[in-house]
Amino acid sequence: MRESSWGAKVFNAANHILLLIVGIVTILPFLYVISGSLVSSEELLVKKIVLVPTNISWEAYRFIFASKIIYQSLLSTLFITVVGTFINLLLTTLMAYPLAKKTLRGRSKIMLLIVFTMLFNGGMIPTFLIVKSMGMLDTYWSLWIPSAISAFNLILLRNFFQQLPEGLEESAKIDGCNELRTLFSIVVPLSLPAMATFTLFYAVGHWNSFFSAILYINDSNMWPIQVWLRQIVMLSSGGFTDANALSEVVVPPESIKYAVIVVAAVPVLILYPFLQKHFAKGVLLGSVKG
Repeated sequence: MRESSWGAKVFNAANHILLLIVGIVTILPFLYVISGSLVSSEELLVKKIVLVPTNISWEAYRFIFASKIIYQSLLSTLFITVVGTFINLLLTTLMAYPLAKKTLRGRSKIMLLIVFTMLFNGGMIPTFLIVKSMGMLDTYWSLWIPSAISAFNLILLRNFFQQLPEGLEESAKIDGCNELRTLFSIVVPLSLPAMATFTLFYAVGHWNSFFSAILYINDSNMWPIQVWLRQIVMLSSGGFTDANALSEVVVPPESIKYAVIVVAAVPVLILYPFLQKHFAKGVLLGSVKG
């Protein structure tokens, strides 16, 4: 017993040290970015690496939020994220639920086609031509429809539905529920951990939407926040000029880059704690069965 107890103590101590090291390695980049966004230009010239700024300066954030365009792009991104996530969850759920039923004819062939899309796709130019031919250029539909269903998330949600007791659906049918009512009244409420997980996946994807917006949206008034943040970085580096876009404030380009990272990441960091308790559970439950 003593040897086992001693070994357990050594093992726990080693785990704590390892987790502490991993935690420090994980936190340091965030601390460096936040400090870099708050450092003054004088201190940045003296010190190349700043973890705790001596004098806090908000000039980088004032530079970013100097124009009303930023606030407009934030509202556009919020709209894109909320509506796009709703479309993703709705279509993914409506497709995953019937595929979870063993009685569905041709289920294996449909799943084969879904897996095929994970390995191969038409490419950027054919996708652009399809979006253009459907009249979705310069509309938010171009950001929603091409990525409406993620094959990976669909497979996980289908596996999650397969693990639910069949007796629940049979009881619902006896009570007179049709398939849609059974799905939204019984199956979906029981699948909240999985739904929370995919909500986070889809929402982060829409919030970080950049390349699709560059391809399909030419109207600058409709640009999401990520595109405008890129323009700000280019402006601070001298690669983009727009006299009406931002105020003429002298700010170190490095500080602006770090502030852009903070602005882009904070909303996701705020959302994550509310879904974190469901996150691991949802992914694990959906990945056990094939």
